[in-house]
Amino acid sequence: MYSRILYRMRNRIRNREYVVTAHARREMIDDGYSVYDLERGVLTGEVVERQRDQMTGEWKYRIRGSTVSGSEIEVLTKLSPTNTLVFITVYEP
Repeated sequence: MYSRILYRMRNRIRNREYVVTAHARREMIDDGYSVYDLERGVLTGEVVERQRDQMTGEWKYRIRGSTVSGSEIEVLTKLSPTNTLVFITVYEP
């Protein structure tokens, strides 16, 4: 259903056109994930939910995929107005 947006997000990862927010970095460290786990989560994952940000009106996507070690991971991402992929948060499902 969200194959076009997922395709665009995956291209941003392949081209290293992404940022990790401070919140996502804290959660990543707390849960023992690396940036490679975030990347792999999007590269192997599927969109499980689309949400509209109440303040900005931008679409956010909850993606469930797998980490480098094969465990499940969920990331909340969006594409910024400049088409940069933004990792908003990350957690174990």
